Amino acid sequence: MKCLVTGAAGFIGSHLCERLLQAGHAVVGVDAFIPYYPRPLKEANLKVVREHSSFRFHELDLRRDPLDNVLDGIEVVYHLAAMAGLAKSWTEFDLYESCNIVAAQRLVEGARQSPSLKRFLYGSTSSVYGRFSSGDETLPTHPISPYGVTKLAAENLCRAYADEHGLPLVVLRYFSVYGPRQRPDMGFHKFLRAAILQEPITIYGDGEQTRDFTYVHDAVTATIAAAVRGLPGRVYNVGGGSRVTINQVIEMIGRVSGRQPRIQVDPAQKGDMRHTYADTSLARADLGFDPKVGLEEGLAAEHTWLAGIL
Repeated sequence: MKCLVTGAAGFIGSHLCERLLQAGHAVVGVDAFIPYYPRPLKEANLKVVREHSSFRFHELDLRRDPLDNVLDGIEVVYHLAAMAGLAKSWTEFDLYESCNIVAAQRLVEGARQSPSLKRFLYGSTSSVYGRFSSGDETLPTHPISPYGVTKLAAENLCRAYADEHGLPLVVLRYFSVYGPRQRPDMGFHKFLRAAILQEPITIYGDGEQTRDFTYVHDAVTATIAAAVRGLPGRVYNVGGGSRVTINQVIEMIGRVSGRQPRIQVDPAQKGDMRHTYADTSLARADLGFDPKVGLEEGLAAEHTWLAGIL
C-alpha cells in the first residue's frame, strides 16, 4: 500500500515509517518541524528511513501548505502529527488549536476527496477521557487540559467527516507511549536522563498516580493492524497493560540504570490525570492486539538508546 504518515519525524511516527517500509509499503512522510523540541533530534529520527528507496519526505505545515501532492494515490493516512504536552497547552492554546484542530480539518478535507483512500487512522490520546482514564472505550470523555480538549475536538471533527462524507475513519487512543526516541519533555525520557547524568528526578505530587505504559513497538503494531483490521467508525484503546505507580517506575529506573535515583518532589501539574489504565479488549478482538514488551524491558531499551546519544 501507499501510506501517508504525518508527524513522520516524531517519536511514534518515525517508528511507524520504519515498520511500514520493512513490510514493503511505500511511505510518504510529512513533518513541519515545529520547534517544540530541538530539530536535530527529529532529523536523527529520520536517518534510517531517508535512505530507503520507498520513502518520500515532505517538510510542510498541514495548517497552511497545499496537500494535493502528498495525498495523491494514498491508500492509508496515519495522522499522528499534533502539538503534544499538557503544561504548554495552558499558555499557548492558539498553537494547540491550530496544530491539533485546523491541521486535522485540512487533512481530512483533502483525504476524503481521494478516490484511493481505504483507511484514515487518527492518533488520539487517553487524555480525552479526563482524570480517571480507567476502562474501555465507552468511558465518558471529559478532558481536563487544553491539550485533551483539542485532541477530542479533532476526534469529533474526523467523526463528522466519517458520518457525512464517508471518511473510513479509525481512531486509536494511545496510553503513555514510551521507548527509544521518546520526546525530551516526556516523563521516562526525563527520568532516565536524570539517572544517567546523576541529576535529581522530579516527581509531581505524591508519586502514587498510576499509568498504563505502552512500549512504542507495541503501539506501532496496533496502529498498522488498525489499517487492515480496524472497523471504520470504531475507537480503540492502545495500552501496554503495564499499570504501575510513578514511585514503582522510579524503582525500575534505579535497576535499569544501576544507580540510586535522587528525588525532587514538585506540586501536581494542572490537567494531569490521576489514574490511567486501558481496557484493550476491543483492540485484542478486532486487531489481534497483544502487547509483547514488559515495562522494565522497555525501560532498559530506552535507557540504552538515551545513554548512546547523551
